[in-house]
Amino acid sequence: MDWGFKRLSAVAIAMAALAPATAFAASCGNDGGGFDRWKQAFAQEAASAGVKSRGLDALASAKYATATIKVDRAVKKAFSGDVNSFMQRRGGAAIIAKGKSLKKQHAKLFDDLERRYGVPPGPLLAIWGMETGFGGFMGKQNTVSAIVTLAYDCRRPEFFTPHAIAALKLVDAGVINASTVGAAHGEIGHTQFLPGNVLKYGVGSMNLREMSTALASTANFLRAHGYRSGPASANRAAIAGWNSASVYQQAIVIMADAIDGN
Repeated sequence: MDWGFKRLSAVAIAMAALAPATAFAASCGNDGGGFDRWKQAFAQEAASAGVKSRGLDALASAKYATATIKVDRAVKKAFSGDVNSFMQRRGGAAIIAKGKSLKKQHAKLFDDLERRYGVPPGPLLAIWGMETGFGGFMGKQNTVSAIVTLAYDCRRPEFFTPHAIAALKLVDAGVINASTVGAAHGEIGHTQFLPGNVLKYGVGSMNLREMSTALASTANFLRAHGYRSGPASANRAAIAGWNSASVYQQAIVIMADAIDGN
């Protein structure tokens, strides 16, 4: 998952998040008790940020996501241990093996992505495998409810608020809807983009449940974060743009280089 680093531009964050920061800090909560009252205030902030009727309707229907909070509280544990234990838990050997197979199966697609974005197949396949098991499980948590709950929660409202605004804008645009499901932190699609990064780095239809669109968007993200061709091991900083956890970055580099034969 890339919830630690999928960012809006500095300007977008300033516009969407800084103005309402005081209100959010004053009204955040650590349980669902004040969620409905907070949503009423947040709806005004969302409208001021440009969210239209469909997005506001989706906000109104959002529920406090207890499952999201449970996952969020355990997130540090998920990235604990050394890289070997992390890869064992996450099925690193299986990701490498299947990644090599998919690289051959979709050779034309990956060749095209490398020409367009300068990102070889390995990093894309490693991220795809790590995030959703190559699309095998993209999550079952309501996306709007998840990201709005995290914007309300007191732990990191300043980070998740711009993504909540973005999710509502994606509803307005018809990219997602009030019933869309994804991962626990509001991530979407094959490679698990946070909503703000769908807006900024998503390509084409921005439908990240479609494989080629998700992979192209991921390549676009990595290029924007400094990926300059060559192996993943020579582009660790760009991988860090995807996820802040050192153990995750190490695992992606190891798997990507193995898939690409480096």
